[in-house]
Amino acid sequence: MTKPGSPGPDYDVVISGSGLAGSAAAILLARRGVRVALLERRSDPEAYKVLCTHSITANAYPVLDELGLLPALEEAGAVRNDARWHTRWGWVEPNAPSDGPELPHGYNVRRSTLDPLIRSRAVETPGVDLLLGHRVTGLVREAGRTVGVRASTPQGEREIRARLVVGADGKDSAVAKFAEAPTKRYENGRFGYLAHFRGLPLPGGTGQAWFLEPDMAYAFPNDDGVTVLAVLPDKKWLPAFKEDLEGSFLEFVRALPEAPPIDSAERVSKIIGTVDYPLHTRRPTAPGVALIGDAALTSDPLWGVGCGWALQTAQWLTDAVAPAATGLREDLDKALTAYARTHRRRLTGHQQLAADYAKSRPFKAMERLMFSAAARDTALARHMYLFAARLIGPLRFLSPVAVVRALVVNVRTRSY
Repeated sequence: MTKPGSPGPDYDVVISGSGLAGSAAAILLARRGVRVALLERRSDPEAYKVLCTHSITANAYPVLDELGLLPALEEAGAVRNDARWHTRWGWVEPNAPSDGPELPHGYNVRRSTLDPLIRSRAVETPGVDLLLGHRVTGLVREAGRTVGVRASTPQGEREIRARLVVGADGKDSAVAKFAEAPTKRYENGRFGYLAHFRGLPLPGGTGQAWFLEPDMAYAFPNDDGVTVLAVLPDKKWLPAFKEDLEGSFLEFVRALPEAPPIDSAERVSKIIGTVDYPLHTRRPTAPGVALIGDAALTSDPLWGVGCGWALQTAQWLTDAVAPAATGLREDLDKALTAYARTHRRRLTGHQQLAADYAKSRPFKAMERLMFSAAARDTALARHMYLFAARLIGPLRFLSPVAVVRALVVNVRTRSY
């Protein structure tokens, strides 16, 4: 509800950030009759996120379907993702049962392909105005709630009013900063570097990860025959890496069990990365404000869940607020409370486990139990795949039935 005497809203919703979360939310909201301003600080409509796992986990498949992006992704060469994981007990290799359906899948696709694709779909959606070169510089507040943003634009400073401001502007979210969103920070004991390679075959064309306890690495096949290869060592190795980044990267990969043939592949990108990538969990709502994607929760990149959660949180927010986005303030506040509840229920457990493993430590007893059994039992391997794809939560993953089966498998094989 607009304060008497105040100018009315320019839009129902202003979204800061036109990446995955922001563009998805803009499309879904506009389809439900919400007027959306989609702000992007960069002026290039082809801009994309560079530092990313480039993987969309299977939990986001329904969102991609609702967005109507599945045919376009297939046409663009996105690779249906699956996985195998190396452990000290051997490879965990999830496979569909011979008499059952295929395992659920998401996609591996480079952000240089994905971001312009979803942004263009947002532009084509009636009710969405994409405003390039618009950087949020502050929030407009009245009576203790946010009623719009101030933005730096190519034409100068501008105020844009809306009933709801959505921060979809990443882990260093300006909207979260200006809203003073309470934040929990978890240190990450690993650093990470990745590069893109062409001509780097993987067994069966399957994505794979190496759990080296505590070091990590992964290789994901992507569109256009490009494989993303990443290493995530313990920070104790950082000084040596800094002395010779390329040499250290190559040496690390060569030492992997059943290492991909990196010396015969062509590197088609720079080696990029970060030496400090803490995890953040923020309160996802405030009066007149909602956070989605990395702005609300930034997890450890080694799990490759950021893209999937960006899409899911956009969908959860839309489902919660769309009916109220054009209505009264009281209705919107209730809708934001519902979104925050869903966000907390669906993601808190996953984030707590990720934050604990980000301490860069060897497996704990329960992790040893589940990984060792999954390396020996196909049903448990599938069960682990569902958890890694974020299709089930921690409680179901560690259900009594699953734990008992893991114990029985390990007793029989003496592999624990």
